[in-house]
Amino acid sequence: MLVQEAQEPQGVDEWVACLTYKSTATATPRASDIDSLAGRARARNRSLNVTGMLLFEDGCFLQTLEGPPRAVAQLWSSIQRDERHEHIEVLSEHMAASRLFSEWDLLLEGRFGDLPEERARAANTPPAVAEHVARLVELALNADDLALNRVMAGFADEGWTSDAILSLLIEPAARALGDAWLDDQCTELDLTIGLSMLQLAGHAVRYIPTAQSIRNSRYRVLLATAPGEKHMLGTTLLADQFLAGGWQVDLAFPESEEALTNQMNAQHPDAVDIGLSDAMPRQHALERLRSTIEHSRLILAEHPTVVSVGGRLFAEAAATASSVGADHARKGLAGTSVRLAELVRQSRKG
Repeated sequence: MLVQEAQEPQGVDEWVACLTYKSTATATPRASDIDSLAGRARARNRSLNVTGMLLFEDGCFLQTLEGPPRAVAQLWSSIQRDERHEHIEVLSEHMAASRLFSEWDLLLEGRFGDLPEERARAANTPPAVAEHVARLVELALNADDLALNRVMAGFADEGWTSDAILSLLIEPAARALGDAWLDDQCTELDLTIGLSMLQLAGHAVRYIPTAQSIRNSRYRVLLATAPGEKHMLGTTLLADQFLAGGWQVDLAFPESEEALTNQMNAQHPDAVDIGLSDAMPRQHALERLRSTIEHSRLILAEHPTVVSVGGRLFAEAAATASSVGADHARKGLAGTSVRLAELVRQSRKG
């Protein structure tokens, strides 16, 4: 898992691990049970500098954790052993440069009555700000990153500070997304994509210096199978994720290393993902993949490019990114576009 292996990037104090999962309660809890669970979780999270949200409805939990990678890994290990729930499924895991829930050691929502503090905060939101939040939620649910960037740039033009945008707009929008899920206005996938959109918007606001650069922020990715690889499921599924994230996407199914490097040289993408089979172990293909990546870096020497790899060997941790000279090895599809966006930003800052 990313949260088990991630190291905090040097020179960026705010980097946090983010993990979102869903699960099914093994028994129907009462409201008092949920309140008790949340109370203990808040105390634990506060001690570990972890923030997040917990949603409960119709016997299902949906939780987001964000914090120092080691702390999130410790909590995740405990959560997986907890017998009060089962059928645990990770929906998203990635690193981010800002929190969505910085004011909440645990935001709790559910169908069992209002929580006075949270509702009071919502009730006191100025109407103009509430309209902005609603607009951000709409754009996030539509995965419209370009419009989201334009809106963020507009706030920067008006003199909003990054802290104000994060605390008054992005964090409330994240909580509103949770409400939309509880009210059956969006699916779990919509919620996960929406939170990722807000993460990227928060990152852009904090780390991209001008409104114009926020407005123009968009990346290009080349999604390719390894030369000669016939299984293309992972690569084609990734295309949907990157398109939903607002990336410019090119696909390649090259028969040779030369064909792949020629396409890279022509397009100069910001990131490249090279996939082996998701079904079959391709141990014999690692040496050739390493050679392909080495030659790719020579071709793209004047245009720094993040290189990601995937496939069954990497999902099962039989191979690592460093073993083939890549920057990232995806354990699964979820969160790949967000993680590569973060790596691209790091490479540009370097």
